[in-house]
Order: sequence, then structure tokens, then C-alpha cells
Amino acid sequence: MKKIILLTLILSTTLTSCLQTKEEQFKTETSTYYFIRHAEKDRSDASNNNPHLIEKGKQRAEHWKDVFKNIKFDAVYSTDYHRTIETAQPTAIKNNVEITFYNPKEINIQGFLNNTIGKSVLVVGHSNSTPEFVNKLLGKEKYEHIDDSNNANLYIVTVFGDTISDTVLFIE
Repeated sequence: MKKIILLTLILSTTLTSCLQTKEEQFKTETSTYYFIRHAEKDRSDASNNNPHLIEKGKQRAEHWKDVFKNIKFDAVYSTDYHRTIETAQPTAIKNNVEITFYNPKEINIQGFLNNTIGKSVLVVGHSNSTPEFVNKLLGKEKYEHIDDSNNANLYIVTVFGDTISDTVLFIE
């Protein structure tokens, strides 16, 4: 009889902890987001709105992979453009994850947060969409668009419960 009571107690405790709500998860798990702009793109044809990376950009994409060498990404997000995909690809391959495509004009921040609770996530965007995404995550207008000549900003946002911290680094 004591064994049955003990087993019942263990099972009920285990099941209760497994049924943690999303709200409880937000309070107990840390989510870390790394935001970068795509690397240097081909500017030889001004009418091409979907250019590939130039050699310097390909090198920067590889450099990002090296910068992130000690981070295990659970997810890599990118807009559906050659330049962002090519920037995200080396890091996605290193982490053995598929790239998840997103449309920056249709970001549902709460849905994004729900899908990435407790994860480390790389997000690759553009000079305008990257700081806008960060601002939406922060819930305030903190960062301006990135200068067109700057492909080296790294925004890091950490969410733990109701606490959100952020920083921006310049990685040459």
C-alpha cells in the first residue's frame, strides 16, 4: 500500500510539472535572440531587389558562424531573400537546423515568443527590419534603422519572465 501511495505521489508531481502553462514557462525559462543584418550584397544592378552576397559578404557569413561558435542555436530565422538566406546558411548548417522563413511585415511577436520559449535563436534580416523586430520584441522604439554601409551590428535580446535585456555590439 505504501508503494502505491508513493507511486501515485510521484506520478501526480511529474504530470503536474509537465503540464506547465506557457505563462509559467515564460517565468522560468530564458530565451536568447541574436539579430543580424544580412552580409554585403551585390549592388551592381540597382534594379535587382533580390541580389546574392558578394565575396566579402560570403566571408562575413562565415565569420558570423565563427562568432557564434560557442552558441547552440535551436532555430535560425531568415527573410526569404538570397542575401539573408546566404548569411544565415553557414550558422544553420553548423547547428544542424533548417532555416525558418519569416515575413517582417507580418511578425506576430507573441506567437514568435511562444514558439521560441527557452531557445537560442538567430534572426537574419535587413537594415530596416532587424531593428524594427528588436523594437517589437522590446515593446518600445529603441533602435533606428541600420546605416546601409553597416553589416556588422549584433543585437542580443534576452527574455526571462517579465525581464527583457538587450545590447547591441559591432562585430567587425
